[in-house]
Amino acid sequence: MQPKNHHLAELNVGRLIAPTDDPRVADFMNALDRVNGLGKRMPGFVWMMEGSGEPGTGNTENNIGDDPQFVANLTVWQDVKTLENFVWNTVHRQFYERRQEWFEVLGKMHFVMWWVPEGTEPTLEEAMARLAHLQEHGASDYAFDWAWLADAKLWRSRGCSEEVA
Repeated sequence: MQPKNHHLAELNVGRLIAPTDDPRVADFMNALDRVNGLGKRMPGFVWMMEGSGEPGTGNTENNIGDDPQFVANLTVWQDVKTLENFVWNTVHRQFYERRQEWFEVLGKMHFVMWWVPEGTEPTLEEAMARLAHLQEHGASDYAFDWAWLADAKLWRSRGCSEEVA
């Protein structure tokens, strides 16, 4: 249940199969501005961790460690329903379903959500700590996935196949 005066933060990480300027990831890179721009215009969008703002780079400059192919997307939404609507009811879903074309299979959880007080812009370091906690301890109020959220409904019927999770 969503705590009063809180928003929903989410982190999604992945390791690209090739550098960002490689033709193998061109469809993904070429869609970043469109998909991120749509997300920012969606009802319920609150905040997004930004990259350089250069066209076609999205948040890929927010890489993890010293690995430029290991990238992160960190956003904040008003609530579960608004995030679900963006993820499963927009063009975002089409690109998420193609994830295996552009990203390595990590073999472990690559997505985490948690509640943040309104006005909070979480850091990538905090988000990575939440992801590590979820990976190590499973879902809890501190760090969770879609299944933890009773209000999350769309992922059950519109979620992607196992091979892209």
